[in-house]
Amino acid sequence: MACTSTTSACSRRTGGSISGHGGGGTVSRQGEHVGTAPTPLRTRAPARVRVAGRRLATQVGTATAGLRVRPDFVLAGAQRCGTTSLFRALMAHPQVVRPSFHKGVNYFDVNYERGPAWYGGHFPLRSAVSVRTARAGGPCVFEASGYYLYHPLAIERLVRELPQVKVVVMLRDPVERAFSAWKHESARGFETESFERALELEPERLAGEEERIRSDPAYQSFAHRHQSYLHRGHYADQLDRASAVLPREQLHVIESADFFGEPEGTFLELTDFLGISRTLPPHFDRYNARPGDMDPATRLRLGEYFAPHDARLEAYLRGVPSWRDAAGA
Repeated sequence: MACTSTTSACSRRTGGSISGHGGGGTVSRQGEHVGTAPTPLRTRAPARVRVAGRRLATQVGTATAGLRVRPDFVLAGAQRCGTTSLFRALMAHPQVVRPSFHKGVNYFDVNYERGPAWYGGHFPLRSAVSVRTARAGGPCVFEASGYYLYHPLAIERLVRELPQVKVVVMLRDPVERAFSAWKHESARGFETESFERALELEPERLAGEEERIRSDPAYQSFAHRHQSYLHRGHYADQLDRASAVLPREQLHVIESADFFGEPEGTFLELTDFLGISRTLPPHFDRYNARPGDMDPATRLRLGEYFAPHDARLEAYLRGVPSWRDAAGA
């Protein structure tokens, strides 16, 4: 197995950075703009063809699940913290193997009732993966589902089915994450209120939802998944819950500011944690940013709100979170 366990957390570094904040802008390791990646052929096919193809592939995959690889690590969130950008960087590594279709399968959160064979059907055949990665040092398989960290049952389910799995988490200033999530959900049509009004409504929207998810494993909460802006930024609670079932040496926490500011060093720390070769991608990309300005008074209020939650992160980051450190908090 290529992936081996180590304990690591991000440290402050010097070096190149990823410029810009959206749309797939691409920079080299030295920061030179080199363009954007071509669109994969499968994403250019008509929607009905893609849906039919995925359905057939899932059926075949489920039937042959015993012949397929399972994840060595999972990128579990947090949502709107740069996981898509990290996913793309990982895909460039010669040992890393992704799911066959989506970057995330969302099995341990909203598809758990479908069973382990369904989950296994989303990954490539073991024989094909072995051949493809043989010269590189063997495969390291992963998926990226950003709801896993926040879902109250997902990490527990993950560890129960894959006890040796490693979990990688990215964290961002929760104030910025909340605003970014609101913009994201608004653009998708899942949020119709203003940011400030959505924050006011959040306690009412989330009331009893986590308890219902725990009591009814088949229940899917729209509000919990799409309209949690403040509560989803309680990172320490989520990491504590994960650490209760996952050995700390199997958990790796990355600050988004480290990855976007010092991508080379941050990425190499991750390869060391995963036990794969220290191979950098030819360039680092930044995806899915949604520019916009938050009201300064709202920003200040949210900074105060998250302060006690951020303080509890020092045990996981080995220091004050960068967004607090920069503010002199």
